[in-house]
Amino acid sequence: MTTIAMPAGGGAGILDRERTIAKAGFNRWLVPPAALCIHLCIGMAYGFSVFWLPLSHAIGLTASKACPDMSLGEELFTTTCDWRVASMGWMFTLFFVFLGVSAAIWGGWLERVGPRKAGVVAAFCWAGGLVLGAVGVYIHQLWLMWLGAGAIGGVGLGLGYISPVSTLIKWFPDHRGMATGFAIAGFGGGAMIGAPLANMLINYFKTPTDVGVWQTLLTLAAIYFFFMMVGAFRYRLPPAGWRPDGWTPPDTSKAMITEHNVHLDNAHKTPQFWLIWAVLCLNVSAGIGVIGMASPMLQEIFGGTLIGHPELGFTALAADQKVAIAGIAAGFAGLLSLFNIGGRVFWASLSDYIGRKSTYYCFFLIGIACYASAPTFAHLGYLSLFVLAFGIILSMYGGGFATVPAYLADVFGTQFVGAIHGRLLTAWSTAGIVGPVVVNYIREFQLSHGVPRDHLYDTTMYILCAMLIGGLICNFLIKPVDPKWYMSQEEVAKLQAAGAAGAAPSGSFGIGKGGIDPAAIIFWAFVGIPLAWGTWITLQTAAKLF
Repeated sequence: MTTIAMPAGGGAGILDRERTIAKAGFNRWLVPPAALCIHLCIGMAYGFSVFWLPLSHAIGLTASKACPDMSLGEELFTTTCDWRVASMGWMFTLFFVFLGVSAAIWGGWLERVGPRKAGVVAAFCWAGGLVLGAVGVYIHQLWLMWLGAGAIGGVGLGLGYISPVSTLIKWFPDHRGMATGFAIAGFGGGAMIGAPLANMLINYFKTPTDVGVWQTLLTLAAIYFFFMMVGAFRYRLPPAGWRPDGWTPPDTSKAMITEHNVHLDNAHKTPQFWLIWAVLCLNVSAGIGVIGMASPMLQEIFGGTLIGHPELGFTALAADQKVAIAGIAAGFAGLLSLFNIGGRVFWASLSDYIGRKSTYYCFFLIGIACYASAPTFAHLGYLSLFVLAFGIILSMYGGGFATVPAYLADVFGTQFVGAIHGRLLTAWSTAGIVGPVVVNYIREFQLSHGVPRDHLYDTTMYILCAMLIGGLICNFLIKPVDPKWYMSQEEVAKLQAAGAAGAAPSGSFGIGKGGIDPAAIIFWAFVGIPLAWGTWITLQTAAKLF
């Protein structure tokens, strides 16, 4: 067993890549909770809608002070009218557009400087964006809210999201899918912690003259900054050539996994990159639109059935009945979040055994069956089957995110997987526009043409089926990369030597496979307890469905 030769001289800064190379005895199971520290914080992007209703009457306080004739441009700068929920909803578009763009632009930089520096920058951007957003709320300037939380915070989302991907894949070559699944599950789970916490803080800070949002944003900024900095400083990189004790690379004749590497500058020149891009975009587009409309969809389809009055459609319900089914629909949205999180771990882990391509076949084939069956379940009044179908769909939505980094590593190698993943996330930005547009605009079109509310989503379900069929075809077309794109062993060795600081070419370096020790238990509890609390709150809300 070899030992690690650490950098001589100690001249590297505390954030530099060289300072994050693991020493002998390091436990690799400390890396996933470090990633969770960051992902559970930035995952609050999914829960930002908790602020919309309080902010919609920030000026009027007891009721919204609306200005019906106000344009969006005027709304960005008004100080006398309340913001519309639809205008604040653009924050989601800003989040995911800037997430994809920043991940694509700075993914290569992350590979050079390492995950610690990227994680620190992500913490400053995400927390700083929330602070700037709080200022925007305090002085009632929507443009500042968009710039702070939306744009600057979105850059923090992008850097924070991709910061652990390459590191985890290198630490867990024997369980690529499982490792990234655990970390990326945190992004799906962030809203389960952040949304109820934000709601509690809003109720604590609100007064007869203030809705309590800007104080909540500042508090969350402080909490998230602390957790993200802990995560960033707990990141460690394996020495170049490190392998777990007893592990050998899989036989490429039995799986579509390459031992070679494709350079970042060449990955996007291959058809494989764009096919995987399309696979992710179509899978996400089909799921993200449902996430945004989950609550109104359940209310409009089932109406009075949710409260024991199946004879009453949505429009026939009284005001107090609509309030009751809104609470039940919130439980549906929370339950979908649980499926989203669980799917990220389950499907990504399963992909280690059945392969990434086969896993995506499952996503598309099962997804088509679920979407095609949903209208039938709805019209027959099978609420449980309808909920289960969309739970499975959302599990595969999350599973798609968690599985794709390992898919990229299989196809393009591990040397630049973080940066390639960053560029691929532009598919998420695209899906963040396509999915909601398909669901929302078809709904409005159907509504304007007199389609009953319990049939509003039938056509949408079949269109989403068609999108998944497109993804199925793209997945089928993915083959191993043409060897002409592979880097030579000399090129790879040169790159690794630049960051290895004199480490031996291969071996376990005294690190081994790691396992459960006191430090690992404490760190996993550090992230696990908040996640367990969020899960408990979500389950309590979801129980209203049944």
